[in-house]
Amino acid sequence: MTILVTGATGNVGRQIVEHLVKRGVDVRALVREPSKAQFPAEVSVVKGDFLNVDSLRNAMSGVSTLFLLSAVVPDEFTQALIALNVARSAGIERIVYLSVIHADVYVNVPHFAGKFGVERMIEQMGFNATILRPAYFIQNDLMVKDVITGYGAYPMPIGAKGLAMIDIRDIAEIATLELLRREQAAEPLALERINLVGPQTLTGTDIAAIWSAVLARPIAYGGDNTEGFEQNLKQFMPAWMAYDMRLMGERFLTDGMLPEAGDVERLTALLGRPLRSYRAFALETAASA
Repeated sequence: MTILVTGATGNVGRQIVEHLVKRGVDVRALVREPSKAQFPAEVSVVKGDFLNVDSLRNAMSGVSTLFLLSAVVPDEFTQALIALNVARSAGIERIVYLSVIHADVYVNVPHFAGKFGVERMIEQMGFNATILRPAYFIQNDLMVKDVITGYGAYPMPIGAKGLAMIDIRDIAEIATLELLRREQAAEPLALERINLVGPQTLTGTDIAAIWSAVLARPIAYGGDNTEGFEQNLKQFMPAWMAYDMRLMGERFLTDGMLPEAGDVERLTALLGRPLRSYRAFALETAASA
């Protein structure tokens, strides 16, 4: 039996591939550029993408379980829907899909709305799937490391509601466990949603305080300006994506990303260890600077 991992060269997908290989699973990785894919020799690398239907058919042939991760692109919903249709034609019944927490709440944010649409199609098409709904990735803050250390400010628009930030290493390990659970089940398992959250729900002020303690100097929170956030992002990403991120930031301020009762305990039990904390990430980041 074979597990196909899409998004295999990204931070989460690459770790999932590595976890599966260590567990002796037959792994196939879908990538755009095989020459840039540096995987263990046991991994079968297939060139393709979600808009190349023939390449998808080839990648999914003989696959028993699919990890579906679609990139934040303007046609994200179309790409994922094509992948789901090809998967159904290929007879794939077991899926783990990486969505996002509160996809049904952040309805005006394009990439959230797209992922919620994919969730609905998974249900409507009758797939047996685990829908993983991660909160904000802790490692997103690597892109503002120099601002924190160089200018003494935490600039992300986190707000005062709080985000249950999660380490991408925990996301990858949980996704791997769900893939194996579905792959190894005697019959396809019923659809299930799992919120992926970290051990704490942190505000912008909380995060600034963590950095202040780790760096042993004052770090201020100054991130509620979503307009300025958008303008900064436009320097290194397309304008549509920067606006998408701004809309997300505005929902951070009004809604936060809050866990449901029992989420942390469920994930801790699943992993068999505590979830990684933001403070641990800050210490690692400061030590490697």
